[in-house]
Amino acid sequence: MGAASSSINELPENEYLKKLSGREAISENDPFWNQLLSFSFNTPTNSAELKLLEEAAVSVCKALVENNPRTGNLTALIKVFLSRTKELKISAECQNHLFIWQAHNALFIICCLLKVLICQMSEEELQLHFTHEERTPGSYGSECEDLMEELLCCLIQLIVEIPLLDITYSISLEAVTTLVVFLSCQLFHKEILRESIIHKYLMRGRCLPYTSRLVKTLLYNFIRQERSPPPGTHVFQPESDGGGLLYEIASGVATGLWTVFTLGGVGSKRAPQQEESSPLANQSLLLLLVLANLTDAPDTLNPYRQAIMSFKNTQDSTALPSPNPHTFQINFNSLYTTLCERQNSDQATLLLYILLHQNSNVRTYMLARTDMENLVLPILEILYHVEERNSHHVYMALIILLILTEDDGFNRSIHEVILKNITWYTERVLTEISLGSLLILVVIRTIQYNMTRTRDKYLHTNCLAALANMSAQFRSLHQYAAQRIISLFALLSKKHNKVLEQATQSLRSSLTSNDSPLPDYAQDLNVIEEVIRMMLEIINSCLTNSLHHNPNLVYALLYKRDLFEQFRTHPSFQDIMQNIDLVISFFSSRIEQAGAELSVERVLEIIKQGAVALPKDRLRKFPELKFKYVEEEQPEEFFIPYVWSLVYNSAVALYWSPQDIQLFTMDSG
Repeated sequence: MGAASSSINELPENEYLKKLSGREAISENDPFWNQLLSFSFNTPTNSAELKLLEEAAVSVCKALVENNPRTGNLTALIKVFLSRTKELKISAECQNHLFIWQAHNALFIICCLLKVLICQMSEEELQLHFTHEERTPGSYGSECEDLMEELLCCLIQLIVEIPLLDITYSISLEAVTTLVVFLSCQLFHKEILRESIIHKYLMRGRCLPYTSRLVKTLLYNFIRQERSPPPGTHVFQPESDGGGLLYEIASGVATGLWTVFTLGGVGSKRAPQQEESSPLANQSLLLLLVLANLTDAPDTLNPYRQAIMSFKNTQDSTALPSPNPHTFQINFNSLYTTLCERQNSDQATLLLYILLHQNSNVRTYMLARTDMENLVLPILEILYHVEERNSHHVYMALIILLILTEDDGFNRSIHEVILKNITWYTERVLTEISLGSLLILVVIRTIQYNMTRTRDKYLHTNCLAALANMSAQFRSLHQYAAQRIISLFALLSKKHNKVLEQATQSLRSSLTSNDSPLPDYAQDLNVIEEVIRMMLEIINSCLTNSLHHNPNLVYALLYKRDLFEQFRTHPSFQDIMQNIDLVISFFSSRIEQAGAELSVERVLEIIKQGAVALPKDRLRKFPELKFKYVEEEQPEEFFIPYVWSLVYNSAVALYWSPQDIQLFTMDSG
């Protein structure tokens, strides 16, 4: 490229890249590597920058794919990188910028080349690019070491062993990114990968002993949210006295080559969104999610998932030894705090779901917290802004609520937490409301949105299941929450009548015409009646278990009592209507006896007095409403494409051409 050259457009003509990808084999001991790796470069931080880089390097990568099987230059580059990583820990402790700088540059080139190779070929073909071995004339071929496994193991060691400092931040990030690239083979297969060479290396052999340390480090990277150091921090800098011989050699080499080639310049100002983010935390979380969702081998469970399922709290001294060899300890308080702060991202919500669903230690800890509003409020905000979120994010948030509501202690405690001025809730000014009432409002709003827009039965089912789990512990419901429960029932009733009328009209018209097929109104009617039944069971559960705690619900029930008339004699609802009808009759009678023109306050007072007087044995007992979240069979069919769509769309993304992606359609991603 030359000292005066800094344009990305000149990459294809760069003499050092042309030599790397050319037909001449380069020994790993050749001085060429020092020259190639002595460049100053800001690691691209988004897919747009990476797209520019990849497009400029197309001819270089194409030549490498063609020539590398004969030259083994990629193998030599990897061996150069491996040799330099052996001293990285000492280099970090001694602040040896030069060593870290060149190791980072080597890994950056390897990562870029790997991404192109993985996109263009199968794992078996990729492995051939790692097996080139130089032999002297007359020698017999010795057993070639498995370079791919060695590189994978080296990357893991780099992540878990190198201290995170300003000068090591870039190489740590590059190591995490390179592992994501290795695993990106899945993107180029329509089917879920169940047998993979790279998966085998990561789940067995030399990488296996590092499982728990890798998961722990990735979690701590997420927890710490370390921001990227200022651009140019990783670049070799002179010492205050002007530098020694090493600096003079390095600066001389760099100046004569492709130094100060940047995307935006070494000293350029980062964008505001980058200023506030942590690329390492984001990329570490994505790698963690990818590892957690690798499929089990026929004879081996995914060790990364096992580690995520079993880790414990550092402050829990009573924890019994785990039979899981991959378990470890981590600070749950720090993890909880970060999860609460980061729920605006899909990947943090997915991690929270995985931990609540699969790690009983985390679930027990979170349910015991006295500040659950810090976790629940961000989840409710996701659901409240359902129009702005993708469907997967909404599903994850909803399932998290369903898992939480399986616990009776949670269902009781949320009504004891009083919130003031919820600014993001704009339908009505809520100056003071319990967390429980707010949760009910948001879930009901989600149901109503789904009824008018997406019409997703799965969403309906989970929303109603969460309300059902909570219903027996409803306490001191806010008047607006009570109104919305009855309003939802009114909406369902209206929809039921409309479908019933359409079914009747369709049946009449079919008697006069034999040609047109009948719409399946019976199925629609069955679905709406199931939802109505569920709503009646939720109201009944509250009345039979905590009527005296919820005068506002009784008031709303009485105010709209005409809604329930049509369901008294309906065969699908007769049994469940008995209690509701009894409550309506009992309280209506007491209010009528008190006279006409009663104020709202007086009516509520009569309801409170009547709740004490109502004989509980007159209310029929029904089985307790309890719904437990059960993961569907073959959950990987949902989660693996979801995780890779997050990788693809990440702000710290790797760039892949949309037409190359096979795992999911980009429109739905």
